[in-house]
Parts: sequence; C-alpha cells; structure tokens
Amino acid sequence: MGGMNRFEGQTALITGAGSGIGAATARRLAAEGAHVLVTDIDEAAAHRVAAELPRATPHRLDITDRAAIDRLIGGLPALHVLVNNAFVPFVDDPDDNWRRQLDGTLLGAVHCSRAALPHLTATAGAIVTIGSVNAEADFGDHAYSAAKAALGSFTRTLAGEAGPHGVRVNQINPGTVATPGWAGREKGLAALADRAYPLGRVGTPEDVAAAVAFLASPDAAWITGTTLRVDGGLMAVNRHFREILGD
Repeated sequence: MGGMNRFEGQTALITGAGSGIGAATARRLAAEGAHVLVTDIDEAAAHRVAAELPRATPHRLDITDRAAIDRLIGGLPALHVLVNNAFVPFVDDPDDNWRRQLDGTLLGAVHCSRAALPHLTATAGAIVTIGSVNAEADFGDHAYSAAKAALGSFTRTLAGEAGPHGVRVNQINPGTVATPGWAGREKGLAALADRAYPLGRVGTPEDVAAAVAFLASPDAAWITGTTLRVDGGLMAVNRHFREILGD
C-alpha cells in the first residue's frame, strides 16, 4: 500500500464484513486510516474482525431489516464510504431463493444506500457495491445472478441521482474469490484456476478489497456509475475456446 492514508479521518461502513471480501475490505480501509463500522448478521464475526483493527466498531446488521438499517445509519454522526458487500448465500429451494436474493442481495444494498445518502451528500462520499460476474454471463443460480444484475442497474441510476450532490456510486464484479464459502471445495478452485482464469489463479479477498479502496478514494474522483471487473481475465478471455482451436 506504500504508506497510503487515503481514508484518514473518514468513517466507512461495510456490510457483510465478518468474513471474506468484507473482512478484507475492512482491513484495507482501516490500514489506510478509516474508522470502520464492521457490520454482519453474525455479531461474533463482526466483533472478531473489529478486534483486529486500530479503529473499528462492530455492529450486528441484518440487511433484510430496513428498520435496523435506518436506525444504525441514521444515527451516525458522519459517513464517508458505504460498501454494499453483504449478500444472501445460495440456497436449494428455488422459490425461496428468489425472495431471499431480492430481499437481501438487492434490496439490502438499496436500503443501505438510501439511508446513507444524506450522510454521503454532506461528506461528498462514495458508495461501492460488490456485484458478481454472474450478472454478466451464465455461471449458474438464476436468482443470485438476477439480483446481482439488478445491482448493476441500480448502481448506474443511483450514480445519476447522486452525482449532482457530489456522491460517487460504483460497483465491482468479482470472479471466483477464495472465500470461506469455498471451504471443502479446494479441488474445484484449483480446477478453475487452471482451466478458466488467464492469470492462472482465482481471486483473493484482498484483490477485491484493493479495488474497493481505489473506487472509494479520491484517486477515483472522476469515476461514477461504472462497473469494474476484478476477475483475473475470466470475462475477457475464453480459454476453453482457445484450447479447442489449439491457441
């Protein structure tokens, strides 16, 4: 990080920060000077991550509970960065999965963003939402993919609404990232790294956290309404097609 201190004196709220990409983002922003509000539905996980950081406050937050979102964010003295990272994991029941994904993955980010806008307008702050390459191509799970695609549309329309107020709104679409959700499927990760990714590896939470820090920082002061792929070249290069042709 080269001694960067881009978030000194700022407050950042991260949803789903108890593990994986959220936890890595909390560490990254804290390392660059932010006071981080570590929120997660798993309160113990939020406390564990916050205990690692120099300036952090843990909170239990269920992103499907709009009243809880409004209480937490509405009660803050200031907010400079919102990272919409929390999502609903895949579940087996198709009908229930649609409801859960729309309520959590999509509407959770919508409600957090709406609650945060008054603060972010006052601080000329930024929103970064974590999407997925599932929003752009078929990688399975209809409901999850549709909810992530909707986040991209919401990012663009919110950028248009918030831009005149000095608030930037962007999204990151990660490829496969080695988070705790992949525990026990290491062989699958190794196969993906070898056969799908031009850079020869899957992502780490820190890869995504670095991109979040960039988009949330003044270094991205003239970037809004965009979706940045952090995917190791997955979407740009069709390795299977090239192998068939013998390239």
